[in-house]
Amino acid sequence: MNLKEWLFTTDHKRVGILYLIGSIAAFGVAGFAALMMRIELSQLGPTITNNPTQYNVWLYTHGAVMILGFQIPALTGFFANYCIPLMIGAKDVAFPRVNALSVWLFYVGIFLALLTFVVPDPPDVMWTGYPPYSTITTGNTALYTFTVLILGFASIIGGVNFLTTVAYMRAPGLKWSNLNIFVWCTLGAFVLQLIFVPVLGTAVTLLSFDKYLGTHFFDAAAGGDVLTYQNLFWFYSHPAVYVIFMPFFGVVFEIIATFARNRIFNLKVALWGGIGGIVILSGTVWVHHLYVSGMADWIRIGQMVTTLMISVPVGLLVISLAGTLYKGSITFETPMLYALGVLFLFLIGGLTGIPLALTSLTLHLGETYYVVGHFHYVMAVAGTFAIFGGVYYWFPKMTGRMYNEFWGKLGFWLTFVGVNIVFWLMMTVGVKGMPRRYYDYQHFPQFEGAHQMMTIGALILGVGFLIAVLNWIIGAMKGAPAGDNPWGSKSLEWTTVSPPPHGNWPSPPSVHDDWTPYDYAKS
Repeated sequence: MNLKEWLFTTDHKRVGILYLIGSIAAFGVAGFAALMMRIELSQLGPTITNNPTQYNVWLYTHGAVMILGFQIPALTGFFANYCIPLMIGAKDVAFPRVNALSVWLFYVGIFLALLTFVVPDPPDVMWTGYPPYSTITTGNTALYTFTVLILGFASIIGGVNFLTTVAYMRAPGLKWSNLNIFVWCTLGAFVLQLIFVPVLGTAVTLLSFDKYLGTHFFDAAAGGDVLTYQNLFWFYSHPAVYVIFMPFFGVVFEIIATFARNRIFNLKVALWGGIGGIVILSGTVWVHHLYVSGMADWIRIGQMVTTLMISVPVGLLVISLAGTLYKGSITFETPMLYALGVLFLFLIGGLTGIPLALTSLTLHLGETYYVVGHFHYVMAVAGTFAIFGGVYYWFPKMTGRMYNEFWGKLGFWLTFVGVNIVFWLMMTVGVKGMPRRYYDYQHFPQFEGAHQMMTIGALILGVGFLIAVLNWIIGAMKGAPAGDNPWGSKSLEWTTVSPPPHGNWPSPPSVHDDWTPYDYAKS
């Protein structure tokens, strides 16, 4: 391998793989921080540290790196870069050099996040950075702000690039209506990024202004308002849920359509009602994160309604997935197991989210472990399963080799069992009153046994994810030759050789008017 070629590459496929390597490394760091928290909580009293600030650093690292360093870059960085030009029959993206800039900005953001472990004043502001604590803590709030700004800028220029690419570089004959659903899902995510990332950038910048320049945007004593920050933060951060959700559901659609040998059920409804509905409604639901904060009742009630309404387009996508499975000729290779795991985990997460949309119930559940369990089911774990399933699915295309099916399935089952132990128990103790974000819980000794079980579950799922990553590494080096289209997919990316050459095809492919990427014969 020529290192210089990789460092200076503008090839969308190599840029995508660089995103994958960086995001998996970030996943490892975030997973390590989560494991430290779980070991600390495995028994009453101090366990591996007697410093609450150290626990806050782990909490900040886990949340910020898992979302901003792993899930969003893996989905809108790796999958978008590697798959979209291939899916639309393009030779590359519209702006290859800008694309290369985005991935190296992402690496700068990861580097800044890793400085958390070496600077003498690491951020301890969680991933939310709420004032007034973030403006009075001795932790390095500026490092938090700069990390968010760098990663946000990388995502913005990526969004402009891919919207342009799909608009102007589709293969001859490829109509908008015949694009892969993954392409549509990712375009929807990029639209949200372009609208809402600047809001987050503004919020964290004002945060550092307050702390270091003496402004008072969020200082109530000087006429500011801490709730302004919370509104700005969640005005971005709830749409960010759908920035993650739409691409990972797009990945699951591609996998299920292939391994069920079926057209996508109700495709137009999924596109216009599901994806379109999410894009339209996602900016109207942020206040449900602030139900316990001071605000007028009519705002709570109004956004309770919109929060419940957004479950309709999400439900349309779930129904479309279930319909795609119906009467399919289903096989259960490793990518399909992960896709079905996503469907199971997301259903639990979605259904347990309905109580949190209701103002009366959130007052009791909002600051408990119930929220942590729900959030991990609906986005963190479901999204991670989709990412791992997608890597397994496109692994033969990227490497020209096959992974080991036995180890792939073993890794899946260990992870699936582990996550259900951890996060089901979280919701259980949350309903019973276990508060979240606690460094110690000596006032709640009745939950020690549950925390010990959660720690065991975390170790199990950690082993499962480690097996998956090792399976990829060994498969890429020693796996059996895969062929160009081992899954028998009808999508365009499988019509070129594996791995694809620079430029993807000798000449751009052309498609007929009635072509679709899901033209599977019915049995």
